[in-house]
Amino acid sequence: MIATNLVLAVVTGIALLLFLILRLRINAFMALLIGSITVGLIAGLDAQEIIMTIQDGMGNTLGFVATVVGLGAMFGGILEASGGAKTIADFMVSKFGLKKAPSAMVISGFLIAIPVFFDVAFIILVPMIYALQRKTGKSLLLYAIPLLAGLAITHAFIPPTPGPIAVADIIGANLGWVILVGFLAGIPTALVAGLLFGRYISKKIYVEAPEELKQTEINKLPPIGPTLSIIAFPIVLILLNTIVSSGASRVTNTTLINAIALVGHPFSALIIANILAWYFFGIKRGFSKQQLFDISTKSLAPAGTIILLTGAGGVFKQVLTNTGAGELLATSLSSAGFPILAFAFISASIVRIIQGSSTVAMITAAGLVAPLLVNAQLAAMELACMVIAIASGASIFSHVNDSGFWLVGQYLGITEKETFKSWTMMTTILAFVGIGTVSLIYYLI
Repeated sequence: MIATNLVLAVVTGIALLLFLILRLRINAFMALLIGSITVGLIAGLDAQEIIMTIQDGMGNTLGFVATVVGLGAMFGGILEASGGAKTIADFMVSKFGLKKAPSAMVISGFLIAIPVFFDVAFIILVPMIYALQRKTGKSLLLYAIPLLAGLAITHAFIPPTPGPIAVADIIGANLGWVILVGFLAGIPTALVAGLLFGRYISKKIYVEAPEELKQTEINKLPPIGPTLSIIAFPIVLILLNTIVSSGASRVTNTTLINAIALVGHPFSALIIANILAWYFFGIKRGFSKQQLFDISTKSLAPAGTIILLTGAGGVFKQVLTNTGAGELLATSLSSAGFPILAFAFISASIVRIIQGSSTVAMITAAGLVAPLLVNAQLAAMELACMVIAIASGASIFSHVNDSGFWLVGQYLGITEKETFKSWTMMTTILAFVGIGTVSLIYYLI
């Protein structure tokens, strides 16, 4: 009887969550909270238990995520305002040449999406692909698809972007390992979904750059060396801390280990990166202190939504844990011999296809997967693979209920049918290559 109630609670909670978001258009933050309360009520929690579960789930999740997402958003805001993103794209094209411009675009997207949100980075770089199309006369998709693939892969796979940070925190994965596995899985995924598919679809659909959209020119772009160095700096620090703390290095000095642990924590690494960006991209390039303050403040607006959404996802996870629904699900899957990695991918895929948002899909799937991992005793790298499996599923089949679908279609000047054939198909290829690659990593380690 208890098992039946728990299954009913989970099914009802997920169904209600999707109904509220899709049919009633209620904000995902409130929908996740309502869904969590519903699961708690059906599972038999009393009022006090439900309230405490909400507080615990929200507090435990946001203690880490809010700090990292906020710092990452400010870092990206300064990079965007200074023209650093465009510097990378210009440099890549100049080094690769026109013939290999698609490769330049996929690498640019891969790098730029580390500190800058997907949609912002795409809008910044749209003038670049317009210019390439006009110069070569080839289909705009030859350059757009590689760029979009690079942006989408990094946005989903590699911290400090919000999605993988939230999932890593919910399931207890180390960010350093997530970065490493994200890069390993992201490279072949970018090659297949970006370069190979981009080359194929550009021969099927010819698209010219929309002439009516004006290009945004940023004068006095920052040098490429400092730009790449500052973007890489926090990632290097986080990876260094992961290597030292895992015992994989020969460092034995306690003071040095503690120092690396401090500066290599995502909090400290991003604070240092922000200070470097504030000085080299801001003060040194003529921005006033007030301008930098305004840029930082403005950049936190979209971060606030993501932070609250992530907290609500943490609440959903906590409800599944406290009610025992997660343990029941884990036992059922174990008995059925269903691989946890496959469950992570499929659950994220279903939520993504039904409600659209990759971030909501990642957080919801993480909440479902987290209770299954309590007794699984997975190694750090296996947990990182789980994050990328969820990220792959959450990237699949972007269509009309995803804002990215309309953003891409609008800026590329293509019809809904063409957007399905290009952008939607690219995200689907990305998802399957991503899960295939990470599965290989998971079973080889």
